[in-house]
Amino acid sequence: MAAQRTPKLVLVGHGMVGQRLLEALAERDGLAGPGGGPGWSVTVLAEEDVPAYDRVHLSSVFTGTAPNQLALSTPEFLASHGIDLRLGDPAEQVDTAARTVTTTSGAVLGYDALVLATGSYPFVPPVPGADAPGCFTYRTLYDVDVLTAYAEHARTGVVIGGGLLGLEAAGALRTLGLAAHVVEFAPRLMPLQVDDGGAAALRATIESMGVAVRTGVGAVEVETDDAGKVSGLRLSDGERLPADLVVFSAGVRPRDRLAREAGLAVGDRGGVAVDEHCRTSDPYVYAVGECAQTADGQVYGLVAPGYQMAETVADRLAGDGTTVFTGADTSTKLKLLGADVASFGDPFAAGPQATEIVFSDGREGVYKKLLLGPEGQLLGGILVGDAGAYGSLKPHAGRRLPAPPEALLLPATESAPGAEALPDDAVVCSCHNVTKGAVAGAIAEHGLTDLGGIKRRTRAGTGCGGCANTLQAVLDAAGVRRARGLCAHFPELSRPEVYELIRTERIRSFSELAERYGSGDTGGCAVCKPVVANVLGTLAPELGLRHVLEGEQAALQDSNDLFLANLQKDGTYSVVPRVPGGEISAGQLIAIGEVARDHGLYTKITGGQRIDLFGAAKEDLPAIWRRLIAAGFESGQAYGKSLRTVKSCIGSRFCRFGQGDSVQLAIDLELRYRGLRAPHKIKGGVSGCLRECAEARGKDIGVIATAGGWNLYVCGNGGTTPRHADLLASDLSAAALFALIDRFLMYYVRTGERLERTSAWLERLGGGTAHLREVLIEDSLGIRAELEEQMERHVAAYRDEWQAVLDDPAALARFEPHGAGVEFLEPGRGREAVLPDGTRAALFRDGDGAVYAVGIRDPFSGAEVIADGIMGSRDGVPVVASPMHKQEFDLRTGVCLDDPEVALPVLPVPPASR
Repeated sequence: MAAQRTPKLVLVGHGMVGQRLLEALAERDGLAGPGGGPGWSVTVLAEEDVPAYDRVHLSSVFTGTAPNQLALSTPEFLASHGIDLRLGDPAEQVDTAARTVTTTSGAVLGYDALVLATGSYPFVPPVPGADAPGCFTYRTLYDVDVLTAYAEHARTGVVIGGGLLGLEAAGALRTLGLAAHVVEFAPRLMPLQVDDGGAAALRATIESMGVAVRTGVGAVEVETDDAGKVSGLRLSDGERLPADLVVFSAGVRPRDRLAREAGLAVGDRGGVAVDEHCRTSDPYVYAVGECAQTADGQVYGLVAPGYQMAETVADRLAGDGTTVFTGADTSTKLKLLGADVASFGDPFAAGPQATEIVFSDGREGVYKKLLLGPEGQLLGGILVGDAGAYGSLKPHAGRRLPAPPEALLLPATESAPGAEALPDDAVVCSCHNVTKGAVAGAIAEHGLTDLGGIKRRTRAGTGCGGCANTLQAVLDAAGVRRARGLCAHFPELSRPEVYELIRTERIRSFSELAERYGSGDTGGCAVCKPVVANVLGTLAPELGLRHVLEGEQAALQDSNDLFLANLQKDGTYSVVPRVPGGEISAGQLIAIGEVARDHGLYTKITGGQRIDLFGAAKEDLPAIWRRLIAAGFESGQAYGKSLRTVKSCIGSRFCRFGQGDSVQLAIDLELRYRGLRAPHKIKGGVSGCLRECAEARGKDIGVIATAGGWNLYVCGNGGTTPRHADLLASDLSAAALFALIDRFLMYYVRTGERLERTSAWLERLGGGTAHLREVLIEDSLGIRAELEEQMERHVAAYRDEWQAVLDDPAALARFEPHGAGVEFLEPGRGREAVLPDGTRAALFRDGDGAVYAVGIRDPFSGAEVIADGIMGSRDGVPVVASPMHKQEFDLRTGVCLDDPEVALPVLPVPPASR
């Protein structure tokens, strides 16, 4: 009997949607593999010379992300599934009668099924000079390379197009150090996503960042100099913009040439016409993504609909064929130039039946609008500047809201609906399309009691991690009681109890605490290790510890604290020098500018009176710190669970309403409490009068000047659950104010739970501010003097953490690149290494001396950060937690314990360690 022939699939295009099709086929066991088993034998024809990568985050390359960190495919995936990927050899012609594809190189491939995933191309308006040197489009890694090279000799750039990609391009120009202009023909920015009010808020925010915006005008000519290069742009209103380069981002068009020339049906406005199964007019040919016009007559330019089309085709080729694509939700949530923008449902619903509910705050660049139907159902909405409500609003589109609209738009109130108000079909994890009903069902069926269990059973929370609070809310709504202890290693100890044990018994290491009070498994984990590190940092003056990276403490720290800088999504770090009170000298400004220029960093002035520098490589951090310290700066500790900033207005120095010197008080507060480790970050604010320009009542510590002294407000929070601070005491002298804040902070440090903001802490304590007054003012517990003395010891022992690393060769060595050897490995901590064959690996050594080697790339985020994760154990298994979103991987097998379908490659341990 003759062997059954393996069917052949040709995929034209290896972008995000094409790669998702391959993954969907693999998930359905639809690929033949290298041995030619059952399933499809696949050949992929790629136009670019690199495999599929994440185009959504293409702009991160400008801020230092290595192109390979955006990769979506791996050689291991391709090889294990027998996929023949042909880079740089795109399809040139399709013969539907012969069922063949001819490539640019002349290769002719037969197919049993053909999938077109050719995407789109940038539209360049037909204006004179559009092809001159200095004109660019912005869609590929190649575009990034040539634009970056040309920008080295340019000072000013103009982006034609004020949509999503245009604003991203403007951000890229700013990152490259150019003055940026945006020109949009429509009367507002992002005309397809936001209305006039939202566009106005977005424009104000973008212009405040130094990007000039012109709307309602078009480009009529690209002007050139004597050498033929771009010198300016002439606009339709007669204005001329000087420019050294121009980026066209005026929309895209479907790449449907292959289909047209093959005689396949196309839409009136372009796009390969497909049915609900994504089949073209030829039943053997499919089209997915931006090149397809779907059955609802749309060409979708978003990734999510493309992924849904890929799932539809995969189900047709390797499933039961019941999945159909009849349309997609075009809701989007974006961050452009630091500004949140989101829209959902029908954001432009109009007519007498649509009622608008609008909240606008011009001071903060916030605009929110909900559109309600005649029965009170939510038709759609727009959020600009603050999109925190997107996750709770989007699932209700098409339904009646579970609470008054203002409860969902304004800062959190008691009337705001909780997780119980979400319908079961509401998507709570958009990364993996997991609904609330699926999570609640898994909780009930498997008796889940924590987020880890939800992750393992449903995959929710294993992507970006942004749904963790919602998942916890679903757990709470199900009546699941939270575990009392920190984790499985300390099941009977809360953070306050860990704090008291370490303080009263003078425990100086994690090992000692685990041996005396742990569960028997002393490996620790990504929960308990950072908590103990935090407490040891707080009590360092009491215990005689020098700094947070001394000895074993380094192996406990999260990546942020280990490298004294904030880890960013691309694997680089931010550097935030302290600027107390916002006061900064000209020399210091120059120093920051020179450091940013020399290291290619993106700079941003924050709302907390800081100048943040983004995109620093780990190995460059000491050199950056050294230059900043020489200019008079120190660590701003933006990475730690500690005091971040004390914001201030100008106060009585200049303001005619000022009743107190808010600037000096803010400086004094920040310098007193800098470096204090706490259960969560702490923020402060000082306003010189009741007009509250520093927004002190939205801070953990808020101080407002009065005619009689200072009013102290505590436990405010401007984060995910905004809360106004409560008045603790009035008309205080400066000395009385500092003494009371000393007691307040030390009481919080002693009794706060892990990652508990002061607002949540106050609610949990019970008794509210009355309880705080009893303890901190009336001394009901008899600890006032003790709390003040402990703060004095902290203040006396403060030392800049950046300087401490520069003075310590052992700590400094952690930032240096290493080769393949393992002699530099610290027990419980990982390091990056280069193996003898050139492979970059993450090496780890446990407390018994065993060494493990795994791939360095986090498969969820794409960043090469696994070596910086926390090593620990789960149920006796050695694991590493990714520093990005804390997914844990078995170091023996590489399998993700939170999502078993994902794994790190296990690599050979260097010979020297055997």
